Amino acid sequence: MGSAPFQVVPLNVAHDRTAFNSGSEPLNRYLREQATQDARRRMTACFVALADGQHIAGYYTLASASLLLADLPASIGKKLPRYPTVPAIRMGRLAVDQAFKGQGLGGALLADALDHAARLEIAAYALMVDAKDEAAAAFYRHHGFIALPGSPLTLFLPLATVQPFYVG
Repeated sequence: MGSAPFQVVPLNVAHDRTAFNSGSEPLNRYLREQATQDARRRMTACFVALADGQHIAGYYTLASASLLLADLPASIGKKLPRYPTVPAIRMGRLAVDQAFKGQGLGGALLADALDHAARLEIAAYALMVDAKDEAAAAFYRHHGFIALPGSPLTLFLPLATVQPFYVG
């Protein structure tokens, strides 16, 4: 039995972030310059996929958020309690190094993020994302996310639909 090609772990200061290149300078810069500060301040949690135990092949971030009940599709909102907001978890960033694109790592990181969100002991209704463009929105829709009616680049997936996977 071979080992998994990537290991997903929380980002720490020992990880070398300088070689990471997703093709998006804002995503590269965030990982290099901001991610550890945001994690230290408890603004976000950053998880990295390591190739060969050391090279960062991709990453994503999670943070607490909320969705306005009125922004949800009416068919979903009418089934929820009448609070003004619904607790959610925001995946703020998702990036894959260009050397690892086309290997399914983006989907694997999304699955890992959903697993983290679904296993939290603090309740959240959905994992939400703000897609940077239509191609990114199509990626999330492919994975079952639903666009907000008034904001097609903001998508969510109810966590009740996610079955956490447990290893070990």
